[in-house]
Amino acid sequence: MAEVLVYVDHVDGAVRKPTLELLTLARRIGEPVAVALGAGAEATAPTLAEHGAVKVLTADAAEFTDYLVVPKVDALQAAYDAVSPAAVLFPSSAEAKEIAARLAVRIGSGIITDAVDLEADSKGPVATQSVFAAAYSTRSRVSKGTPVITVKPNSAPVEAAPAAGTVEPLSVSFGDAATGTKVVSRTPRESTGRPELTEAAIVVSGGRGVNGAENFAVIEALADSLGAAVGASRAAVDAGWYPHSNQVGQTGKSVSPQLYIASGISGAIQHRAGMQTSKTIVAVNKDAEAPIFDLVDYGVVGDLFEVVPQLTEEVKARKG
Repeated sequence: MAEVLVYVDHVDGAVRKPTLELLTLARRIGEPVAVALGAGAEATAPTLAEHGAVKVLTADAAEFTDYLVVPKVDALQAAYDAVSPAAVLFPSSAEAKEIAARLAVRIGSGIITDAVDLEADSKGPVATQSVFAAAYSTRSRVSKGTPVITVKPNSAPVEAAPAAGTVEPLSVSFGDAATGTKVVSRTPRESTGRPELTEAAIVVSGGRGVNGAENFAVIEALADSLGAAVGASRAAVDAGWYPHSNQVGQTGKSVSPQLYIASGISGAIQHRAGMQTSKTIVAVNKDAEAPIFDLVDYGVVGDLFEVVPQLTEEVKARKG
């Protein structure tokens, strides 16, 4: 069976969930070979092996930390040359998509970004994408070179499938461009204790109907009861009620959780584009004619300041 390269997104050896989802998809089209770079790369091996990686190629060098994406592109090209894979898979993070695009240019291959599903085919893997603000689904195949595909988080289940996970060092030669852009400082992002927005299984979002920054406490309380991430519409972000990093929509982040709860959000196309692929959508809005109700699986017509606290209390009661 052909091998499939999987780029590993990890933090000091802790593998992030989208990578484990990629391993599930990679097993559909071949044997996963993981590529882990930077500090803690070897520590990823047990987790990757547990989820189907037959091999783990590792490399650590100061360049991966001290400079921007080009050193990682050099490493992925080295892995590509060593393996000759049937496809190369990346999570659809901002950094990984840049690495994927640069790799595709180097190896002369087509690229598909933000896939939401992947299946095997005799002519090469076929990717499903949600396009035109999620109004359509397309099925695409790369027609030139080795497919380079980025996949949105929450597009596949995380499934255990124990494999050898043999660790092999990856020899990387850095080109002149690798040190062209140096990282001069880093500031840790303040932790909220909540899941990362694009990776969360549940997202609770608030919009214009929240009517003030202080009222987002209602949204946060429901999110915390569910172990969810907090999102916001562009209207709420533009009003200064919540940080831009939490914006869901065409000009914010795209999410595809198992459950999306929209409170006080009208459902403009700008917002729908960022959450329309969610598996189950629930909306709370006092306007029965709000466009969001055309999209939802479950809708509640009512005042969010009455409905959401009741829902929070019910969740807490059922938990304990």
